[in-house]
Amino acid sequence: MKVAFATQDKESVNAHFGWAKSIVVYDVSPTGHQFVESFEFGDKLEEDGDEDKLAPKLEAIKDCAIVYVAAIGGSGAARVVAMKIHPIKVPQPEAIAEILIKLQEVLNGTPPPWLRKALAKSGERTFDFEDEEVTP
Repeated sequence: MKVAFATQDKESVNAHFGWAKSIVVYDVSPTGHQFVESFEFGDKLEEDGDEDKLAPKLEAIKDCAIVYVAAIGGSGAARVVAMKIHPIKVPQPEAIAEILIKLQEVLNGTPPPWLRKALAKSGERTFDFEDEEVTP
């Protein structure tokens, strides 16, 4: 599944979605991850209420299942969710490499329901939990 990261330095998730200088995309699976592409956004990054600046970012993440951000505005979040992409806010800057490792570990275990849905969107393996026993 493809995962996007809003970043100012291509090393950490440390950017507001609308103001990010770059969005880097990785393909993540239970067995590893691979860099796919980096999208650069040069001008007009400040908060100004201009919704048009979101269009190239939305285009950059259109094939992704998840986007990690430091922050995202209400309008941006609504547009991302409408594209069936799950936005994840990190509370403080976090290294992309560390997030990729954690995500791989989750994929190797039992992913939470929202992640199973994201995997289904990306055509990755699906999970059949009908036979699982649920104890109250």
